[in-house]
Parts: sequence; C-alpha cells; structure tokens
Amino acid sequence: MKLTPLHSVDMQNVEIKDGLLGRIQDFIVNETIPYQYSILNDEAEGVPKSNAIVNFRIASGEQKGEFYGMIFQDSDVAKWIEAASYSLLLKPDPELEKTLDELIDLIGRAQEPDGYLNTYFSISQPDKKWVNLRDWHELYCAGHMMEAAVAYYRATGKTSLIDIMSKFTDHIMTVLGPEPGKKKGYPGHPEIELALVKMYKVTGDEKYLKLSKFFIDERGTEPHFFKMEAKERNEREISTMGDRGELGYRYWQAHLPVREQTTAEGHSVRAMYLYAGMADIARETQDQELFDVLKKLWDNTTKKRMYITAAIGSQSYGESFSFDYDLPNDTVYGETCASIGLVFFAHRMLQLDPDSKYSDVMEKAIYNGILSGISLDGKKFFYVNPLEVHPEVCDNRNDHKHVKIQRPGWYDCACCPANVSRFYTSIGDYMYSVSDDGEIYIHLFADNSADIPLGDGKVGLDVNTRYPWDGDISIKVNPDYSGEFTIAVRVPSWCSDPCVSVNGHPIDIDKNLQKGYVKIKRLWKPGDKIDVCYPMKAKLVRANPKVRENAGKVAVQRGPVVYCVEEADNYKGLHNIVVPRDVKFNEVYDEEFLNGVVVVNFKAYYLEDWDHDRIYSFNENRYKQVEVKAIPYYTWSNRQPGEMMVWLREETCFTV
Repeated sequence: MKLTPLHSVDMQNVEIKDGLLGRIQDFIVNETIPYQYSILNDEAEGVPKSNAIVNFRIASGEQKGEFYGMIFQDSDVAKWIEAASYSLLLKPDPELEKTLDELIDLIGRAQEPDGYLNTYFSISQPDKKWVNLRDWHELYCAGHMMEAAVAYYRATGKTSLIDIMSKFTDHIMTVLGPEPGKKKGYPGHPEIELALVKMYKVTGDEKYLKLSKFFIDERGTEPHFFKMEAKERNEREISTMGDRGELGYRYWQAHLPVREQTTAEGHSVRAMYLYAGMADIARETQDQELFDVLKKLWDNTTKKRMYITAAIGSQSYGESFSFDYDLPNDTVYGETCASIGLVFFAHRMLQLDPDSKYSDVMEKAIYNGILSGISLDGKKFFYVNPLEVHPEVCDNRNDHKHVKIQRPGWYDCACCPANVSRFYTSIGDYMYSVSDDGEIYIHLFADNSADIPLGDGKVGLDVNTRYPWDGDISIKVNPDYSGEFTIAVRVPSWCSDPCVSVNGHPIDIDKNLQKGYVKIKRLWKPGDKIDVCYPMKAKLVRANPKVRENAGKVAVQRGPVVYCVEEADNYKGLHNIVVPRDVKFNEVYDEEFLNGVVVVNFKAYYLEDWDHDRIYSFNENRYKQVEVKAIPYYTWSNRQPGEMMVWLREETCFTV
C-alpha cells in the first residue's frame, strides 16, 4: 500500500466567497489580525502586556530592557506572521506585507551568529540553552517560526525567513542528533516535527526530514532522554512535579516509544501536534507501521475521548486526556489549540486514507470546538471551551477556576488567539484533495470557487451553498477540456437521507459510496453540474451510556453545528430543562441575530422551584411547559454572561 493517495489542493487555488466561513475570514483579515498585531506591540488597551516584539528588539541589541512574557513568547509572533501571510493570500495588502518584511528583518537581526534564535535565552539565560528540552520550548518556538517561514514564502515568494530558519536548523543539528557527541533529545512540546516537514516540502532539503524523523523515532525510547537530562540538572523526579507528576511521562507522550502507543495520553495539544508530525513522517518515508499506530491513536481519540464539539482534553490537570469515556461538561479543558491540532491530525490522516471519518471530525471542529474560541467581533478569545457553565460555580469552586464565562481580550499565555487566526485564514487548504489517478475529493462545503490542478490542466469548481445553514449544494464543473475523471463528494455522517445528481440525473449513492464519499466517474464537460441535497434538520444526539455525565441526556445538533441553550435567551436553572422524547423543533434563520444563524426553538418541561427553602423533601416534583431557544454553540457568551448548557435531560419513558 502506497501511503500517498491524496494531495491537498493549496488555498491559493480556492476562493471562499460568502457564507459563514467567508465572513469568518473577512473579520479575521480586517479586524483580528490588525488587533493582534497591536497587542504584540503593546499598543492595545485593556489586555495583558505582551512585549513579544519588544523582546526581539532587545535580543537584537536595538533596545534596552529585560525579557518579558512566557518562555515561549516568540511563538506568538511566529503564529501572527503565519496568519498575516495567509491573509496576504486572501487579500493582497502592500502595507501588511511591508510590516511583515520589517518584522522578519528584525527577527534576522535578533538571530545569533551561530544561528541560534530564541529571545528568552538570548536575553535572560544565554548559558542555559539546550539544557531542558523537556520544559523550555526552544524547539517548539523554532517549529512555529518554521511554519511562519513557509507561510510567508507561500504568500510572497520571499525566502528571508526560510533562510533564517535554515541557519537555525543547521545549529540545532550541531547539538541534537544520533551522531556521537550530540544529545539524543526531542522536544517536550511537539510541534517542530510537522514544521520541519513543511520546510522539507518547500526546500527539498533532506536535513529537515532527517531531523523530524529523528525526533519522532527517539521519543520515549530507553535510556530515557528526559531522565538523563534531568539528572544532569540535579533535578527531582517528575513524580513530585506539580501539575504533571501523576501523569508521568505520559504528559509529554514520552511514556513509550511512539510505535508502542495505543491511547491518546497527556497534554492534548502536544499529543495532536505529535500525531500530525508522525503522519507527515509516515507519508514521506512510506512507514506503514507508523501509519498503523496512528490509526489506533485516531480511533482512541475520536471514539472514546472526544467531545461532541470536537473538543479534546477532559481535565485541567496537565491540560490532558484522562481515560476512555471520561468527558465531564463543566470541568472540561477543551483547549482551542487542541481542537486545531485535532484538525491538523485529521487532515493528514485524510490524505493517507481517504475516509470521511477524518473529514467529519474536521468539520465538527471547524464549526464548533475551534470557532467557539473566538468572539463574533474577532477580538476576544476562549482558551478553555466548556460544554456547561454556571457563573456562580465558576466564581466559587476552585476546580472550575480555569473555566471563563466570558472571552478575555488576550492572555498571558496567548497560544490560542493567533492559532485561531492562522487556522481560519488557511481554511482553503483543507477543502479539496486530488489523487494521482485522477480523482478530485471535496471534503468541506462552502460558497467558493476553486481551480484544481488535474493532469495537464485544471478543473474549475464553482460551489454555491448556504452551508452550514442549508444542505443544498450546487457545484458547477468546468474542466479545461472534456475528459474522464472522478469527483468524490463527501456525505456527512450527520446526514441520513442524502441525494446527489449530475445534470439532473440521480446518482445511485449506495452503489457509488466508498468510505463516505460518493464517487462520480464520468466524461466531464464544461458546464456540467452536480446538485447535492443533504436534508438539514435539528436532531437529538445521545452519548454512549459509558459517558457518566451524559447518561439520560440529549444534545441538539443541526447539520454539523452543535447547539446549546444560554441564559440570555431562556432563564436561570438551565439544568432543570427536560426535553420531550417527541420534541418538535422550529428552525428559523435569523440574519440579524448573532451575525446570522439558524435558531432552534422547541417546547420542553421545566422543573419548578419548591415553595420552601429546605434542601430535601418527600414531596413530588412539579413541572411546567416552557419555550426553549437553542443557539449554535460557537456563538455562546457573545452577550451578557450567564448559564450555558449543551447536554440537557431527556424525558424518561421506557419499557423493560
């Protein structure tokens, strides 16, 4: 089996024109990216100090001062460069390009003569370089800057940042590697693995691939590098270390060699970045064994440890996975970056194994677990994405302190905001793929036009849809010339009664469905048209009874969008709502509400307050009928703060 079945179509070939994804890209390009740059320059009021760009000025010797911020503060700048570069691909902007050029020149001046680049160590700890790969994020920051270099090159054709990072890679390879005299180390926070493969793809230089493979192959092997490194620092055992000790080396996904791992463990963002890098190496080196491991890790993550919103990381302790089916709604961590990492993992697996189980998860994250991480005005951000919130609980219980009831404008640890920006500006990279044998795959649906390279020509696709609010999709097909090839259209897992036709003639879906894609092979001519109908109506979703927190509960989902109820539309005590088993939904698109959404209204029962204030009683409960208004989960907390719930109690009515 050859592990290169699909090739992703570059975002340069895709123009998202309208609809929800188009509006998201517009406000990120026009509002969020400029706002984030003002924060990195400490020009925005009412948000924590960043100092991220000043740190580079200090490191370059052009300004006096002390390093300020997290040890990985450089990564905020790198992710912003990446997002801004993608922004240039979406909307050319000479002033923004000039800003990027000047910032990258500054980064070059901050680089040390031997190639080393990290402002924290250059300014504060020049004698501590490479002594704590487990905790100190040198390779993590390098990885993000490499991704920025590739994005900047894609947008401008300029290699200045690639040259900087090539020099840094050469330096890294004098310190780390399998050769005698070098440290056999790897990053505590995976990220550089996937970044090195990106550098390899644009430069063709094997050094990047070699280094990435080394980091992955070495991870978790014995003698354990983190143990040896800690011993050299005269450091205590990790079992006594604060928020990571009980997780052991699982926290860093270094408890076993990667080829022996079968369950998603430890810090959820680190796990997803690692798995994405492993998938890259599996593809580039045709490593079937590694791919088989990834399939097990994928299944464990998505079948047993993922929330309905595609959030992952069920506990704040170590921002980590816990165990199978342990998915609490109110103490979930569900970091925005973790859902982004899940999409990175899913997209790479999809290119290795064209199966809609990967694209279904991508879609779920795009419209739920990631999108909830940014406010509707693009200037406030969630780090943690809970599925249930009660303000009084968050204010008074220590185990809920990580849960916020409103999105802050920024964070001291600001990994998520720029991550959201770089993700949605590059969403075009995730929509289409092509195979070597003449197949075009449509993974995601949005109002867009695409020019897809195929053989010696291109195939134009003009897609018209109101997705995700409507499941009707019109696809005009315009190849450069008539020819036979296949267009594979994903059938989402939420759709129970799909229909597809070409030029008005129905396609037999059962006959042509392969791994969740309807494959239409025919002689295509300019002007041909595919019509897709995915009936979209609100449905009740239930969790596996092994998920203790959701036993006897239901959630509302419409198409790919998960819904919640919020106090702003309903009332206090959302936990008292009981959904009838025969509930009838009234679904209405409101252009003016929450930037345009489908609202789902329904009648339900509500547990009435007692007429006394005793904590217990032998009296029967009383219920009344109420109207309930549900909104897309991603839109919660864009108005006054209050309660929010995704999972609601379901009316009990059963026979045994």
